[in-house]
Parts: sequence; C-alpha cells; structure tokens
Amino acid sequence: MTKLSVNINKIATIRNARGGELPSVTEAAVKLQEFGAQGITVHPRPDERHITRKDVYDLKPLVHTEFNIEGNPHRPFIDLVLAIKPEQVTLVPDAEDAITSNAGWDCRVHKGFLQNVIAEFKAAGIRTSIFLDPDPEMVLHAQETGADRIELYTEAYARMYLNDPEAAVLPYVETAREAERLGLGVNAGHDLSLENLKYFAQNIPNLLEVSIGHALISEALYMGLENTVQAYLKRLAVW
Repeated sequence: MTKLSVNINKIATIRNARGGELPSVTEAAVKLQEFGAQGITVHPRPDERHITRKDVYDLKPLVHTEFNIEGNPHRPFIDLVLAIKPEQVTLVPDAEDAITSNAGWDCRVHKGFLQNVIAEFKAAGIRTSIFLDPDPEMVLHAQETGADRIELYTEAYARMYLNDPEAAVLPYVETAREAERLGLGVNAGHDLSLENLKYFAQNIPNLLEVSIGHALISEALYMGLENTVQAYLKRLAVW
C-alpha cells in the first residue's frame, strides 16, 4: 500500500495569519498520525511564511512515523536537515518568492550540484528524493545524482484529470516505469486530492508514497481531519 504523508504547511499558514500558537502544528502532527497518516511532511522556506525552523525542531520528537523535510537545498536548509536527520529529504528547486512549488529539477543541468548535496545527506543516513517533472528521459540523470527516489510533480496530472484521465496519467506511468527500471523509488505530490488520487495510485507502478497538504487540509474543513485522512487511506488501498 502506498504511504500517505501529510504536508502540514497549511496548518502553519493559518496559525501565522493570526499569530500565537493556534492551530498548533505539533498537535496537528500528533493527531494526524493517530488518525492513520504514515508520515508528516514540512516545507520550510527562507521567509518562514508557514513552517518555521522552530517548528521543524519541535516536530522532530513527535513524528514517530516518517518525517519528510522538503525544500530548496541552499546551505541553511542543508544544515537544518542534517541537524534534524529526518527519514527523508525531498529536494525541490523552488524560488524564494514562489507561492508554491512549480517545477521539477533539470537533473542534467544541475547534476553536479545535486550529487554534492545528496552525498552530504546520504553520509548522514538520510534517504533522498528529487522533485521531478513527468519526463522519462530525466530519470537517468536523477539516478546519476545518487538519489534514492524521485517525487513526481503532479500538478499537470491534476489539471488534466477531469477532461482526460488516461492522457493525464500516461507520462507519469512512463516516468515511474523508467524509475523502477533504474532502481529508484517513486513518490508523488502536488494537487493530489480525494477526487483524483485513486486513479493515479491505481496506475502508477512502484508508488511508495504520496505527500498531500493543500487539498487534504481544505477537505478537512468540511469532513473533519480524521475522516479526511481515512478517506485518503481508502483511496490508496487499491490492491
């Protein structure tokens, strides 16, 4: 079964909009794991507009499933990850002023840089994943960086799903097959939701983990957090 890692950035966004500690990022992480989530994801950005460095440190002793820290590997981010030693780090090439992640790595162009960064993480025993567009030709370059996994950037799939799900998922299937052939694990994330997740999970080979935040937290406003997590887990139980 594909694991569900819940990105709790949106919890921090709501908290920061008002100041103070409500809603609590740490309590959310604890509850999400109690409700069945198999991982917690955070994406700290340099301006700390949602998850802060303090949040990352506070979460470390509370995440007993899998802690996944994602972000652009500038030096402060690298040092934070090395200090926390999460189970997984996901490298995302987002610009500092980006509202959200909007592209995968060009591993051909940035291969040397990624090799150096990944070597640091692997020396610390941290599993590495690279955020990647659905492009089978890019997978070999990702594999040559030394990464353990790729994370498929699924915004294009989500955008096309309602009109043509078969065409929407095809490049992701091809990319995942190439990753499997080269011995890379496959994660996925961005705009996956209760509406489009099951079809994606049914079709993607070797899908080990999905990281979902915005849609899950939005749906929880109406369904409640526990019910929403359980609904996602049911959609991932496709075998």
